[in-house]
Amino acid sequence: MAEDQRVRGYCAYDWGKSAFETSVTTAVFPAWFAYLFAEANGISTKILGSEWTADAMFSAAVMVGALLVAICAPSLGVIADRRMIKIWWLRTLTWVGSISCVLLALSPYLGVSIGWIWATIMFMVANVGLNGAGVFYNALLPHMGDESEMDSISNKAFAAGYLGGGLLLVVHLGMVLTLDGGWVIPFVMASSGIWWLGFAQMTFKMVPEPHIEDEMEPMGLVASTKLALGEVLSTLKDIKSFRTLFFYMLAYFCFIDGINSVTALAGVFGIVVLGLTTTGLILTILIIQFVAAPAAIGFTKLADKWGTKKALQFSLICWCVVIVGALSFAPLELEEHEDYDIQYTWDEESSTYVAEAREGVNNIAALPDDDEQKWALENRDILPVQKNEDVRDGDAVEWAFDDDGAPVPVNVILTEDSLAKLSDSMDESRFSYSIEGGEFGDQTGLGVNHPTSLGDGVLDFIPDTARSLIWAPLGITVFFQFLLLGAFAGALLGGSQGLARSMFGQMVPETRSAEFFGFFGFFGKVAALLGPLIYAVMTVWFDSRVGIFAISLLIVAGAILLRKVDVEDGIAVAKAEDERNRSKVAE
Repeated sequence: MAEDQRVRGYCAYDWGKSAFETSVTTAVFPAWFAYLFAEANGISTKILGSEWTADAMFSAAVMVGALLVAICAPSLGVIADRRMIKIWWLRTLTWVGSISCVLLALSPYLGVSIGWIWATIMFMVANVGLNGAGVFYNALLPHMGDESEMDSISNKAFAAGYLGGGLLLVVHLGMVLTLDGGWVIPFVMASSGIWWLGFAQMTFKMVPEPHIEDEMEPMGLVASTKLALGEVLSTLKDIKSFRTLFFYMLAYFCFIDGINSVTALAGVFGIVVLGLTTTGLILTILIIQFVAAPAAIGFTKLADKWGTKKALQFSLICWCVVIVGALSFAPLELEEHEDYDIQYTWDEESSTYVAEAREGVNNIAALPDDDEQKWALENRDILPVQKNEDVRDGDAVEWAFDDDGAPVPVNVILTEDSLAKLSDSMDESRFSYSIEGGEFGDQTGLGVNHPTSLGDGVLDFIPDTARSLIWAPLGITVFFQFLLLGAFAGALLGGSQGLARSMFGQMVPETRSAEFFGFFGFFGKVAALLGPLIYAVMTVWFDSRVGIFAISLLIVAGAILLRKVDVEDGIAVAKAEDERNRSKVAE
C-alpha cells in the first residue's frame, strides 16, 4: 500500500505541472504575450541594437530558462546524490516556478510599458522552476521501484500529466472563448500556477526522500560548487565505464529531438503549409492530451510483453510513419466562392463589388516593411483590409474583421488595371481570390504559395498523389486530416516519452540518479535547439515539407543507434556502481 501511495504521489506532480505546459506555454500565453508586447512596442522593439519581435522574445525566454537549468543540472545533481535534498530541491524549484506563473497574472495591471517586461521575466523564471524541478523529479524515478516496474511508473506519470493538463485546458479554453473581461487570461495564468503547486503538495507528502547511507555533511557554496564540477568532469573522463548509458543518451538526443521538434513545429506547419485555423490547432491539442493518457498505459502493457527497448523502437518506427503521413496531408482544391480567401461579390444596388475576407484566413504579415505588407498596401483599394491599430509606427494593415472575428464587408471598385495588378501579384502570394457576378464575374486567382497549390516543392508529389487518390475521393478536409495526425501523434507521444525515461532510469545507478538525470535533462534541452534549426534551414533551402522530412531522419538515426544499446549491460553496470558506492560508505 505504501508503494502504491508513493507512485500516486509521483504521478500527482506530473498531473499538476502539466497545467503550465499546456494552458500557459502551449495554448494561451504565446498569443497573450504577443498582445502585451504589441500594445507596448508595436511590431518590434530594439534591444541591444537588434530588432526583437514578440515571437523572438518568447522563444528566447524559453531557451534561456531551459539552458540555464541544463548547464547547472548535472552539478546540482552531484550534490543531491550525496545529501538527502532531492525533495527539497523539487519543492524549492516548484515554488519558484508556480509562484512565477501566478505572478504572470499581474502583467496587464503594471502599465503598458512594464507589463510585457514583467511577463517575459516571470515566464522565464517559471521555466527555470519547471525545468529545474523536472531534473529532481525524474531523478526520483529509480527510487520508485525496481527496473521491472519502471515502465509502468514512468508511463503512469506521463498519462496523469496529459490527463491533468488536458482537463484544466478544457476549462481554460472554455473561459477564454465564452467569457468577456480583462480578468480571464490573468485568471488562467494564476490558476495554472495554483494547480501546479496544489497537486505538488501530494508529491511532497507521499513521496519519501530517498535514503542515502553516510550522508555528506553540508558544505559552503564555493566548496559545493568545486565538488560538483569536479565530479561532473570525473564522470565525463570516465565515460567508458558508462559507455552503454552515454550511448543511449546519444540515441535519445537524436530521437527525442525529432519527436519534440515535430510536436513543437506542428502548429507552424499546420497554419503556414496546410492553412489551418487557430481553432483547429486548439482542438488538435485537446485530442493529443486525451489520447496520449490511455496510450501511455497501453505502451506499458506492450513493454511488458516485448520489453522496453522493443516497445520504444516500435514507437519510433510509428513516429516515422506519422511524419510521412503528415507529408501527405493537403487541403482540397477550392471549388466554392466561399472557399477563397478574398471574395468579390457583385452588388446591384451600389453597382460595386462587396469584398470580404474568408472567416479564419491567416492574417497578413505584420511587419510594416515586409513584402506581404507591401503587397497589401499596394492593393489596399481593392482588398478588404483595415489599418492595424497594434502598429504604432507605419502604415500596416490587416484583414477587416470585427471583434468576434466575423468578416467586415468593404465596397470596392474593380477596374481592369487593378484586377490585372492583383492577378499578377499571385505569383508570390499565399492567398486566393474569387469574383462572382458583375463585369468580372466567375474569375478566380490562386497564389503560388497557397496551401492548395502543389507541384513546385521537392516532395509535393506525396500530398498531390494522396489528395487525388484518398482525400478528394473521400471528401476529407485538411482539418480532419490534421485531427487524424493529432490522434496518432497523441497515441505515440506519451508512450515514447515514458519508455525513453524508463529505459534511462533502468540503467542509472540509484546512488547517482540526480547527477545522471541532470545529463539526461541537458541532452534533452540542447536537442530542443537542433530540430528547429534543421527545420528552419531546410525550409529556407527547399520548403516546409522538406523541413519536416529532415526532422524524421533524426528519429531514424535515434532508432538505429537504439538498436545497439545493450540494456542488460547498462543495468548490470548501474548495479555494480551502486554496490561500489555503498561499499565505500560501509568502509
